[in-house]
Amino acid sequence: MTADRGPGAAAAATRDGLVVASYGRHLLVEDNDGTRIRCHPRGKRQEAVVGDRVHWRASGDEGVIEAVQPRRTVLFRQDAVRTKVFAANVDQVLVLLAAEPVYSERQLARALIAARHAGIEPLIALNKRDVQPAFDEAWARLAPYRAMGETVLPLQLGDAPDEALLAALQQRLHGRVTLVIGASGVGKSTLVNRLVPEAQAQTQRISQALGTGRHTTTRTSWYWLRDGAGGAVIDSPGFHEFGLHHIAPEALAHWMPDFAAYQGQCRFHNCTHRQEPGCAIRAALAPHGPIAPQRWQLYVELYDELSAARAH
Repeated sequence: MTADRGPGAAAAATRDGLVVASYGRHLLVEDNDGTRIRCHPRGKRQEAVVGDRVHWRASGDEGVIEAVQPRRTVLFRQDAVRTKVFAANVDQVLVLLAAEPVYSERQLARALIAARHAGIEPLIALNKRDVQPAFDEAWARLAPYRAMGETVLPLQLGDAPDEALLAALQQRLHGRVTLVIGASGVGKSTLVNRLVPEAQAQTQRISQALGTGRHTTTRTSWYWLRDGAGGAVIDSPGFHEFGLHHIAPEALAHWMPDFAAYQGQCRFHNCTHRQEPGCAIRAALAPHGPIAPQRWQLYVELYDELSAARAH
């Protein structure tokens, strides 16, 4: 890949490109030959995000995005105030957790639901295996997710990294575009730097190209992996809330694998799985079944939240 640079006397014809970084309305687009140029969308209503394939046109030393090509997938969160798009054309979402700080199961569940709703395969990794007993306690909390078929991998990325654990994760990333999401402090930047040794230098060049400063933490960036198969990781800013207002409450159980297995088995076809008699999901709660009680509590909380959002 060539270094980030301007187009010089690039032709004014429309060209294809890939959005590899974004900060506000500043975008960095990679041309098919690897050249990168700062671009701006044409008009306020056009929204391009990292992972988008776009048509762009040179304009002086910068570029203008003329159109965003159709997306295969897009991951976003939505609350009562706004919709926030993470990235487009993603194959996989890696939800990175850590033994410390203690992760929010509420946010984990929301991220997994959003990924499945978007048609994107989720993957969970728990970092800081060397932090004990916090890691073992966090790993035990993830038992319901492993039981429902979610892939959960251990990681150790700190001062004494475990190369075997990292290699197991890399196999899951091979040839795929993976969006990495997680709260601040879980080790996202450390992971990206381990996967892409030149990531820090790339980040500095991206910051210079976008004029955002070296230590911007609200930028989303694309990094190519050296897997020879077109794999890449997308580093995203940390988040505190993960709104799911774009999901209908009656469809919520469908996107939760442990609940979905019992759909269609309730006495009433329109069962909300909250208080109706003959509910197959409630009957499957532990200790009589495999569904963890905290999962049902999360479901009820989300169902009520989404119902209230639709009522306004």
